[in-house]
Amino acid sequence: MTMQDLPASRRRALLSGVLGTALVTGLSRPYPIRTAQGQTVEAAMPAISYPHTRRTDVVEERFGRRIADPYRWLENDARSDGEVAAWMAAQDRTSRAYLATLPARASFHERLTSLYDHERLTAPQQRGGRYFFTRHAGLINQAMLIMREGLEGPDHVLIDPNAWSSDGTTALAEWSASEDGRLVAFGVQEAGSDWRKIRVLDVATGTLLEDEIAHARFTTIAWAKDGSGFFYSGFPAPADETPSAAPVSGHAVHFHALGTAQANDRVVHATPDQPHLVHVVTWTEDGRHAAIFSSPGSGGSTPTIVDLTRPGWPSRTLVSNFDHFWAVIGCLGTTVILVTQQGAPRSRIVTLDLAAAAADFVELVPEQDGTLSDAVLLGGRLVVSYMVDAKTEVRRYRLDGTPDGAVALPGIGTAGGFRGHLADNEAFFTFTSFNSPTTIHRYDVSANASTIWAQPDVTVDARIVVDQRFYASKDGTRVPMFLLRRADITGPAPTMLHVYGGYGLSVVPMYSPALLAWVERGGIVAVANIRGGGEYGRAWHDAGRLLAKQNSFDDVIAAGEFLKAEGIAAPEGLAIQGSSNAGMIVGAVVNQRPDLFAAALPGVGVMDMLRFDRFTGGRLWVNEFGDPAEEVHFRNLLGYSPYHNIRSGAAYPAILVTTADADDRVVPAHSFKYVAALQAADIGDRPRLLRVDTRAGHGTSKPIPQLIEELTDMLAFAARWTGLA
Repeated sequence: MTMQDLPASRRRALLSGVLGTALVTGLSRPYPIRTAQGQTVEAAMPAISYPHTRRTDVVEERFGRRIADPYRWLENDARSDGEVAAWMAAQDRTSRAYLATLPARASFHERLTSLYDHERLTAPQQRGGRYFFTRHAGLINQAMLIMREGLEGPDHVLIDPNAWSSDGTTALAEWSASEDGRLVAFGVQEAGSDWRKIRVLDVATGTLLEDEIAHARFTTIAWAKDGSGFFYSGFPAPADETPSAAPVSGHAVHFHALGTAQANDRVVHATPDQPHLVHVVTWTEDGRHAAIFSSPGSGGSTPTIVDLTRPGWPSRTLVSNFDHFWAVIGCLGTTVILVTQQGAPRSRIVTLDLAAAAADFVELVPEQDGTLSDAVLLGGRLVVSYMVDAKTEVRRYRLDGTPDGAVALPGIGTAGGFRGHLADNEAFFTFTSFNSPTTIHRYDVSANASTIWAQPDVTVDARIVVDQRFYASKDGTRVPMFLLRRADITGPAPTMLHVYGGYGLSVVPMYSPALLAWVERGGIVAVANIRGGGEYGRAWHDAGRLLAKQNSFDDVIAAGEFLKAEGIAAPEGLAIQGSSNAGMIVGAVVNQRPDLFAAALPGVGVMDMLRFDRFTGGRLWVNEFGDPAEEVHFRNLLGYSPYHNIRSGAAYPAILVTTADADDRVVPAHSFKYVAALQAADIGDRPRLLRVDTRAGHGTSKPIPQLIEELTDMLAFAARWTGLA
């Protein structure tokens, strides 16, 4: 894996790690539901008898506050605790029985199946004249790895994970071809887990080598130039048989020499004095250096350059603190080219001469009007992607930093994933938008022209239009919002508000069958680019994290108020959806403004903000949320923690919580405890349900049929409570 195989946005995502009681019986009573046509109808809700949840007397005193935690027993792993497993299964049965009655379920399932039933490819990488890419053929569970001898050669299926498990939950994860194209190292992902097993395939014979790496996690795979082995990242072997519960500590970069045992793998970079750092590795195209990016999980990172040409592989850490984000683009001789937010919240490009004694960074491309999201060396050029109000623009520079025009894109959307080599004229990139499936483009660097290389065969309603609006948050901050609707929907309509707002990660125009299915039915989708994301660089991220997290919630609330005030969302027809970090945001916002929403869909959320750091990768999130062990952060977290701030006596929207039993990033205990507290509270009679996928994790590599079932339930639930006809 070279520098351009790992975009800056992907490096940032990897370095982020990352996000009552007894029997409660719902009463059958009518609720006013407003349809898309503005008619009010009466709809009786089936009575729901929630499973019994045992309540305990667990209370802790922290910083002078007594904190009750009556459902702490639900923190136990359902795969080893029979009581938790039985409770989880009962909750899931109750939810699925209710969801099966929803009138829109069948039609949403049919349409989602159709929208997913097409071929999906990734941009190819060329190694030794061979082209490697993944192909997801329609409704099969998992994507396959494909190889072509030459760009127009026939497809050869190298790896088909669909035969790896009977239920389709074992997936191909990270993969990388050696420089000569002879070998492919690839990760195996079991049941959605973040843990990986790495194997090596001989491309010509299709046979697996004996090499096998265990305990890889938050990893890339980067081959040495000569193909003698590869770099990867991992943790020490877990102490017990439940690696999903192992803490994130002791991450390190290793080198595996082919034909040797993992026990002999060389430790290339580790920080035992800072055990909670995560380290991601790539290497420069000339093969002279490896580059390692280290981060505490959010905010800044430090780059370390390893000289692979000298005995002992000496390393040099270029920056000594985590105040800013840094990423290496590549090297030209002894000159390393980096992206940094130092002195530029929207990022700039600088160089450093490794042969010089002092670390003097020289600006190559100054900060621009957009936020730098990716930069690669292709065909003797520096190709840089920027977000301008969350939409992509791609600009070219010569290697001395001189502007060299722009790359024409098919329209307003998201371009990225540029793959190619510094010395080659040929490159590839992807383009997508809310109403445009991902298309692969072949790019001629010298001619600055692109042609379509692969385009999916899927029909999207031609009436669907995308607009961008801006609204004012509580403190006057101007926040962008994308609106997706049918051209004939001009009045208030049931609206799905989608948010993220964390870790400096941006929500950009992206094809989504779920959003399209909602819009085709007459609904509206609103995507708010709230603070905490990276749409406007480091300052936008900082304005929505740590003690400033309330700004994210204020931005969401202002978005909901704007949608109603502008006559976009139906008065009683606003749903909110978000996952992981955004699952927490949904929970917090619903507590603060339950009157604003008709339905809420928090997925795999971080719901207990006082104990998140005690599970698996949670320690990585303290730079995003704050450390619960520090009083100032404890009080801030207690003020918005979804689990601790449910408001008895308030009328809450209908809530469908989704999670998975094998999620080892945000453990399902967060959702379990939150739902138990919801069901015990006096918050009205609308349903508060828990839906749990089994043998699934945080969402990555979920089998397509399983994903369709989950999305069907979410859309049908939201339609039922927003009045989508």
